[in-house]
Amino acid sequence: MLHETLLFSSVVELAKRIRSREISPVDLTSSYLNRLERFGPELNAVVTIMHESAMDSAHMAEREIQSGNYRGPLHGIPYGAKDLLATRGIPTTWGAPPCKDQVFDFDATVITRLKSAGAVLIGKLAMLELAGVGHYRYASASLTGPGLNPWNPTTYTGGSSSGSASAVAAGLVGFSIGSETWGSIMTPASFCGVTGLRPTYGRVSRHGAMTLAWTMDKLGPMCRSVEDCLAVLNATAGYDPNDSSTLVEQFTHGSEAQALQDMRIGVVQEEFDKHGEREVQQGFEEALLVLSQAGAQTRPVSLPPFPYNEVAEVIIASEAACSFEPLIRTGKIRELVDTAQQAGVVAGTQIKAVDYLKAMRLRTTLKAEFAAVWKNYDVLVGPTSLTVSPSIRGPVHDLYLTNLIAAGNLLGLPGISVPCGFGKCNLPIGLSVVGPPLEEAKIARVAQFYQDATGWHRQYPPLFSNI
Repeated sequence: MLHETLLFSSVVELAKRIRSREISPVDLTSSYLNRLERFGPELNAVVTIMHESAMDSAHMAEREIQSGNYRGPLHGIPYGAKDLLATRGIPTTWGAPPCKDQVFDFDATVITRLKSAGAVLIGKLAMLELAGVGHYRYASASLTGPGLNPWNPTTYTGGSSSGSASAVAAGLVGFSIGSETWGSIMTPASFCGVTGLRPTYGRVSRHGAMTLAWTMDKLGPMCRSVEDCLAVLNATAGYDPNDSSTLVEQFTHGSEAQALQDMRIGVVQEEFDKHGEREVQQGFEEALLVLSQAGAQTRPVSLPPFPYNEVAEVIIASEAACSFEPLIRTGKIRELVDTAQQAGVVAGTQIKAVDYLKAMRLRTTLKAEFAAVWKNYDVLVGPTSLTVSPSIRGPVHDLYLTNLIAAGNLLGLPGISVPCGFGKCNLPIGLSVVGPPLEEAKIARVAQFYQDATGWHRQYPPLFSNI
């Protein structure tokens, strides 16, 4: 069994050791499985542990590498997938009691592509029921119970990619796959102190993933570093004939940790006095200082005045009511844990077509207004959340989603959240970098420079890193 501190290494670092045969995929997988089995249930982070198939894949990876057939940086790396991704013959529960016995006879495209890259799937990770579509009130709105934050298990991981974030933070997997429709990668990444990448809409195929809102759903990696996220995105991005929304443009990236002298960074001014915490504001301002001292042109920017979250809510609720119509029609929606979720999903059926169409038209208007923003700025930065993770004991439905997160999801913009220090109770806070469509490499350049300059991403939860 490998020393547990090694399991907090980045994918890039682990890949170097695997390729040099300093460590083996079999030992690495066995070690991660051991931690996932010990701590996954404790954190309510795991639904299904795939011990047998994972070890089979690890042995195959080891044989391939020993024979000189090295597939790349994910070869032999154990990972977990949010339990809305179909896996052949393995339950895919969507985090919801009425779907707990659901089994598909095929793999999601993301799973297939990661398998081709040699990654080893070791578990299906917990999530909010139906990805939190119905305005859940409590963190307990999940088949597995409330997602517990490894930094303080009395606080919430954030939704809906709860297990994907906490499993990475606690060193239970090498990386994970999450999904975002309205903040579900960025927010838990911030709360749990990991790096989460939301790709451009259409960059990664959703074939085989649960559909929440088909014009807003996105799949992306949750990792320890920006470099890790790029490696995973490189393996999963690309056109898929099974998903008509996928883009034909290729994703490419090079060495992203470059100087920032020519980078025009728009600083989104959030209302900390109304919604935020002083410690988060201080951490964000210190992050801006790092970027400006590196030579970046940091200037305040006001986002176009727009009812961001209200428009997102109408679109998501309308599309979700269609996606989950079978559960509504059969009455199985009443099996959801959270009564607010039950009511919220059904309420989406009452939204008028005219209101949905108005929201879509406003979305088109917003796209044009943001085109003007990109003429003056290369990227935008803001706090991922204005607060640290809340207590699991109270309602969490009113977590403040920033306008930058809502705008990014409405427009399908790439965004990345990286750790940028700690707020009250020594809980992590996050810095968001958002860019124009298809500019993942550009946002990664800023985010990776910041990570290399600060090292916040190398901090791990004391409860789980000093075992």
